[in-house]
Amino acid sequence: MDKTNVDFAQFDRGAFLVNVLAIIFDKKTKKILIGKRENDPFIKELSWTFPGGRPGYEKGLEFYLKREVKKKTGLEIQINNVVFAKTYPEKREFLSIYFLCEPTSGTEKAGEKFKETKWVKPTKVTDHFTTSVHPALLECLKKLENN
Repeated sequence: MDKTNVDFAQFDRGAFLVNVLAIIFDKKTKKILIGKRENDPFIKELSWTFPGGRPGYEKGLEFYLKREVKKKTGLEIQINNVVFAKTYPEKREFLSIYFLCEPTSGTEKAGEKFKETKWVKPTKVTDHFTTSVHPALLECLKKLENN
Protein backbone atom coordinates (compact mmCIF):
# COMPACT_ATOMS: atom_id res chain seq x y z
CA MET A 1 0.00 0.00 0.00
CA ASP A 2 1.38 3.43 -0.97
CA LYS A 3 1.46 5.45 2.29
CA THR A 4 1.31 8.80 0.50
CA ASN A 5 -1.96 8.11 -1.31
CA VAL A 6 -3.96 6.09 1.18
CA ASP A 7 -7.67 6.01 0.40
CA PHE A 8 -9.10 6.24 3.91
CA ALA A 9 -12.58 5.60 2.55
CA GLN A 10 -11.59 1.94 2.17
CA PHE A 11 -11.35 1.55 5.95
CA ASP A 12 -14.46 1.24 8.07
CA ARG A 13 -12.46 1.79 11.29
CA GLY A 14 -9.03 2.04 12.88
CA ALA A 15 -6.90 4.04 10.42
CA PHE A 16 -6.23 7.60 11.62
CA LEU A 17 -3.94 10.57 11.25
CA VAL A 18 -3.45 11.67 14.85
CA ASN A 19 -3.29 15.30 15.92
CA VAL A 20 -2.46 16.29 19.53
CA LEU A 21 -3.78 19.63 20.76
CA ALA A 22 -3.11 21.64 23.91
CA ILE A 23 -5.77 23.50 25.82
CA ILE A 24 -3.32 25.75 27.67
CA PHE A 25 -5.17 27.13 30.69
CA ASP A 26 -3.72 29.94 32.80
CA LYS A 27 -5.25 29.47 36.25
CA LYS A 28 -4.53 33.07 37.29
CA THR A 29 -6.35 34.75 34.42
CA LYS A 30 -8.74 31.84 33.71
CA LYS A 31 -7.92 32.15 30.00
CA ILE A 32 -6.73 29.73 27.34
CA LEU A 33 -4.23 30.30 24.55
CA ILE A 34 -5.28 29.99 20.92
CA GLY A 35 -3.31 30.61 17.75
CA LYS A 36 -4.24 31.92 14.34
CA ARG A 37 -3.25 29.87 11.31
CA GLU A 38 -3.52 30.85 7.70
CA ASN A 39 -3.79 28.64 4.66
CA ASP A 40 -4.10 25.32 6.48
CA PRO A 41 -3.41 22.65 3.84
CA PHE A 42 -5.84 20.12 5.36
CA ILE A 43 -8.77 22.20 6.60
CA LYS A 44 -9.19 25.28 4.42
CA GLU A 45 -11.71 26.99 6.70
CA LEU A 46 -9.46 26.69 9.78
CA SER A 47 -8.14 29.93 11.26
CA TRP A 48 -7.95 30.06 15.06
CA THR A 49 -7.10 26.80 16.77
CA PHE A 50 -5.46 25.20 19.78
CA PRO A 51 -1.70 24.76 19.50
CA GLY A 52 -0.43 21.30 18.65
CA GLY A 53 0.31 19.10 15.70
CA ARG A 54 0.98 15.60 14.48
CA PRO A 55 3.16 13.40 16.69
CA GLY A 56 6.10 11.34 15.50
CA TYR A 57 6.65 7.64 16.06
CA GLU A 58 9.79 7.59 18.20
CA LYS A 59 8.49 9.11 21.46
CA GLY A 60 5.24 9.56 23.37
CA LEU A 61 2.37 11.87 22.44
CA GLU A 62 3.21 14.21 25.32
CA PHE A 63 6.76 14.74 24.05
CA TYR A 64 5.51 15.81 20.63
CA LEU A 65 2.76 18.00 22.06
CA LYS A 66 5.28 19.88 24.21
CA ARG A 67 7.58 20.29 21.21
CA GLU A 68 4.79 21.59 18.94
CA VAL A 69 3.53 24.02 21.60
CA LYS A 70 7.04 25.38 22.12
CA LYS A 71 7.53 25.89 18.36
CA LYS A 72 4.14 27.55 17.86
CA THR A 73 3.83 29.62 21.05
CA GLY A 74 7.26 29.89 22.71
CA LEU A 75 5.82 28.37 25.90
CA GLU A 76 6.85 25.37 27.96
CA ILE A 77 3.83 23.49 29.30
CA GLN A 78 2.86 20.95 31.91
CA ILE A 79 0.42 18.38 30.57
CA ASN A 80 -2.24 17.46 33.12
CA ASN A 81 -4.52 14.99 31.34
CA VAL A 82 -6.48 14.10 28.23
CA VAL A 83 -9.84 15.88 28.28
CA PHE A 84 -11.35 15.03 24.91
CA ALA A 85 -10.79 13.08 21.70
CA LYS A 86 -12.76 13.18 18.48
CA THR A 87 -12.94 12.07 14.89
CA TYR A 88 -14.45 14.10 12.07
CA PRO A 89 -17.27 12.74 9.92
CA GLU A 90 -16.22 14.98 7.04
CA LYS A 91 -12.51 14.06 7.43
CA ARG A 92 -12.81 10.53 8.78
CA GLU A 93 -9.06 9.92 8.76
CA PHE A 94 -8.39 12.63 11.39
CA LEU A 95 -8.31 11.89 15.12
CA SER A 96 -7.69 14.80 17.48
CA ILE A 97 -6.68 14.31 21.10
CA TYR A 98 -7.03 17.33 23.39
CA PHE A 99 -4.84 17.65 26.48
CA LEU A 100 -5.43 20.06 29.36
CA CYS A 101 -2.16 21.87 30.00
CA GLU A 102 -0.81 24.85 31.87
CA PRO A 103 2.05 27.17 30.99
CA THR A 104 5.19 26.74 33.10
CA SER A 105 7.79 29.01 31.46
CA GLY A 106 8.87 30.69 28.27
CA THR A 107 8.00 33.88 26.47
CA GLU A 108 4.79 33.77 24.49
CA LYS A 109 5.20 34.56 20.80
CA ALA A 110 3.61 33.31 17.61
CA GLY A 111 5.85 30.84 15.85
CA GLU A 112 5.76 28.04 13.27
CA LYS A 113 2.45 28.15 11.35
CA PHE A 114 0.90 30.64 13.82
CA LYS A 115 0.57 34.25 12.68
CA GLU A 116 -0.80 35.39 16.04
CA THR A 117 -1.58 34.06 19.52
CA LYS A 118 -4.25 35.30 21.90
CA TRP A 119 -5.45 34.53 25.44
CA VAL A 120 -9.25 34.26 25.58
CA LYS A 121 -11.89 33.14 28.02
CA PRO A 122 -12.52 29.44 27.37
CA THR A 123 -16.11 29.93 26.23
CA LYS A 124 -15.07 32.69 23.79
CA VAL A 125 -13.25 30.29 21.45
CA THR A 126 -16.45 30.10 19.43
CA ASP A 127 -16.10 33.85 18.73
CA HIS A 128 -12.75 33.17 17.07
CA PHE A 129 -12.85 29.66 15.60
CA THR A 130 -14.13 29.38 12.03
CA THR A 131 -14.62 25.64 12.43
CA SER A 132 -17.11 24.08 14.82
CA VAL A 133 -16.31 23.26 18.43
CA HIS A 134 -17.71 19.91 19.54
CA PRO A 135 -20.40 20.33 22.25
CA ALA A 136 -18.54 18.01 24.65
CA LEU A 137 -15.35 20.04 24.25
CA LEU A 138 -17.29 23.27 24.75
CA GLU A 139 -18.72 21.83 27.96
CA CYS A 140 -15.19 21.06 29.16
CA LEU A 141 -14.16 24.65 28.38
CA LYS A 142 -17.16 26.01 30.30
CA LYS A 143 -16.07 24.01 33.36
CA LEU A 144 -12.61 25.55 33.17
CA GLU A 145 -14.08 29.04 33.11
CA ASN A 146 -16.46 28.39 35.99
CA ASN A 147 -14.03 26.70 38.40
